[in-house]
Amino acid sequence: MEEKVRLSDIASELGLSTAAVSYVLHGKTGMVSERTAVRVRRALEERGYLPRAAEVLLAENPAKIVGVVIHAHEKYESHVLEDAFIASALNALSAETTRRGLQMMVRAVNALDEIVSFATMWNLEGLVLIGFCSADYGRLRENVRVPFAVYDACGVTAERVCAVNIDDRHGGFQVGEYFRLCGHERVLCLSDNETDMDLERWKGFREGFGSGAEFMMIPKTRAERMAFYREKLPEIRSFTAVFAVSDYYAVDLIRFLQGNGVEIPDEISVAGFDDTPLCGLVYPSLTSVRQDNAERARAALGAIEKMRTCAPAEPVITLSTSLVVRDSTRNRRTDRS
Repeated sequence: MEEKVRLSDIASELGLSTAAVSYVLHGKTGMVSERTAVRVRRALEERGYLPRAAEVLLAENPAKIVGVVIHAHEKYESHVLEDAFIASALNALSAETTRRGLQMMVRAVNALDEIVSFATMWNLEGLVLIGFCSADYGRLRENVRVPFAVYDACGVTAERVCAVNIDDRHGGFQVGEYFRLCGHERVLCLSDNETDMDLERWKGFREGFGSGAEFMMIPKTRAERMAFYREKLPEIRSFTAVFAVSDYYAVDLIRFLQGNGVEIPDEISVAGFDDTPLCGLVYPSLTSVRQDNAERARAALGAIEKMRTCAPAEPVITLSTSLVVRDSTRNRRTDRS
């Protein structure tokens, strides 16, 4: 019978204290140097070390586990798992893991070190990561050996990483083109950043509409955003259509405008992105760009399976989007005729 690896054994091999190894295992990497943290993580993975709690749970439930890690970004204000897009993505991943005979374990984290600790503590088949910046994935690859698929990652080239993206640029293009064909002359795009997928959505929107499209950066937290909208209300009212890069921000804007006497869509048309359940919970119902979360879940878990078995896997998978027109937008050409 193979002897179980103890934390003290790994500490002895590395010439470290057991406490130092424990700090890294539990994500307290501020207590040791980055070089030490990297050495400990590699040793833990190479020796297949499992903390006692994980060992017991795995013995009782031998089902294979896929970890799903969500970035608890400040814009979610401690409610990341309640976000409509995140909830829809998790629902699709849950169905797909069940279909494949897998178990899904979900974590919401603030920093990359927490992902490393999570991956080290559990004997995972792989990871699905949602909401992180593309710059994070190369560094994460150095510290986590299991394969992972990432949602919305532009320019990822690290080994055993698959970016499962949607065609953000074409999605934005469809909204811009639709507004142009509906006779709008001044349109606005709202986003809290100008990077990665949001940048692609803005670029596509501008290409679809033309030179009349403008961009406005909005604050991430709701309180700051509402104050910003109050300050910018006269400027926002000068546009006849607004494209928000997520349904969350689109619904947020509709409620603000309605609360300030702006008629949607008579005065301003509003469109979002993701086609989450939020679209049907606001009045008028939200025009949005649809992405297929079930298809995305199949692609992500299929890529992890290929990478685990060393089968050829595409480094980037790009899925299509489609515009779903609802009542929050209007055709100004038709209305004038």
